[in-house]
Amino acid sequence: MLAVERRNQIIEQVRTQSRVLVSELAVHYNVTEETIRRDLEKLEREGYVQRSYGGAVSSDSGKNEISNSLRRRKNAEAKEKMARMISTVVQDGDHLFLDDSSTAYYAALALVTAKKQLTVITNSIDILGALSGVQGIQVISTGGLVKQDGGGLIGCRAEETIRSYYVDRAIISCKSLDISRGFTNATDESAQIKRAMMENAKEVILVADSSKWDRVAFAQIGALSQVDVLVTEKDPGVEWREALTRHGVVCLYG
Repeated sequence: MLAVERRNQIIEQVRTQSRVLVSELAVHYNVTEETIRRDLEKLEREGYVQRSYGGAVSSDSGKNEISNSLRRRKNAEAKEKMARMISTVVQDGDHLFLDDSSTAYYAALALVTAKKQLTVITNSIDILGALSGVQGIQVISTGGLVKQDGGGLIGCRAEETIRSYYVDRAIISCKSLDISRGFTNATDESAQIKRAMMENAKEVILVADSSKWDRVAFAQIGALSQVDVLVTEKDPGVEWREALTRHGVVCLYG
């Protein structure tokens, strides 16, 4: 296991368990306690945990988003599968919003090889880099304030740019998805960007793997009724399918 993958899993453990112990993590990952301490030191510097005697607890700094590099590696296989499904919905010549999610990054890579003459407007620094110079793809940056994780652009400048365009499809992701509470994100700043994209798109494609189902995060993005297509990596089950049908949402899963 790569160190970044281990640290990503440690972040999730801290969030779900509130506290982790160095000794237990060392046994679980089959590494030395010193290695785990270095992991926790790095995660504390980045604001994800606070070290305590013998371990670490959840950070109260308010930094609730996993760093960009970690997010891209998390559930990579599922994201690649969903990206391929997205490419079946997008048409040649489409104008698109792509948010700064790791899922949208995978979608961008899939669209490069599958589609022609696309115009992509994005607040993702990674997507801007991946699509820059690709023949047949016009890329427009939203501009704005760089997020702490370094992966996206937020703020009034980014939102103003988004609201100046009208596109065929907005491809966005979320941190959590709940039948009654809709889809949510870790910070209101990112949620605002996604809402602006939704408002100026003819069709909203929400991409959320199964790890995000039946969960609620801090900031509301939208309700299920505002989504046209939900893309996920596996059958969400009868309850979810019925709820999506009630709201007129097409569900694509592989």
